[in-house]
Amino acid sequence: MKHQARKRFGQHFLTDTFVIEQIISAIAPVAGEQMVEIGPGLAALTQPLVERLGKLTVIELDRDLVQRLQAHPQLQVIASDVLRVDFTALAKTLQTPQLRVVGNLPYNISTPILFHLLAHVDAVKDQHFMLQKEVVDRMVAQPCTSDYSRLSVMLQWRYAMENVLLVPPDAFDPPPRVDSAIVRMLPLAEPPHLDVKNLEALVQVAFSQRRKLLRHTLGRWLEEKKFGGDFDVHRRAEEVSVAEYVALVQALAF
Repeated sequence: MKHQARKRFGQHFLTDTFVIEQIISAIAPVAGEQMVEIGPGLAALTQPLVERLGKLTVIELDRDLVQRLQAHPQLQVIASDVLRVDFTALAKTLQTPQLRVVGNLPYNISTPILFHLLAHVDAVKDQHFMLQKEVVDRMVAQPCTSDYSRLSVMLQWRYAMENVLLVPPDAFDPPPRVDSAIVRMLPLAEPPHLDVKNLEALVQVAFSQRRKLLRHTLGRWLEEKKFGGDFDVHRRAEEVSVAEYVALVQALAF
């Protein structure tokens, strides 16, 4: 019986075999690696992955799909909302210092998933995700561009990222209304030392009114924090580099 994609799960199933081969090539799975796939769906990526790995852990919320996946002898199936999965504990359970994480992420909750994984970044070796192209564009954007945003800063301070493949709508069933892309995310080997919550608070204020100069938003916030250092607030949020945001949060006494 054919599985019907469910809108509430944001399901778009990958069906194009050429695109699947390109994605697998980009991921480059090696036998014996501990890999976790988020949202395996109808196993378009799952099967070629497990053929190369030997075994694979998958996280799936849809109960109908869980039953299908559990019938596969090489899969360990976690029937759960991915936002409830402790990836640090999972790495320990799988007896590996770091996991490789892949997936065709549900577009409706892709950003919360990215931030959830950020909290477990020390337990992750790399991440390859299918996302809306516009989300990937924001993730990898450089300062002084329209795509540079809060998401850019909050991920780039901790990951090296690149857009490795464009995926058109007709590669899916049902086809989404937007282009998709594969992003590769490599945790930085020596990330800056900072409090992530403080950085998140600072960046949220900075981008709260991105068309205005920072003196109207971040400037006032810095005054409240009694910041006495040197920071140019006569520019917009998208004109400040990730390194400058990081240096600013490190200089602040919260």
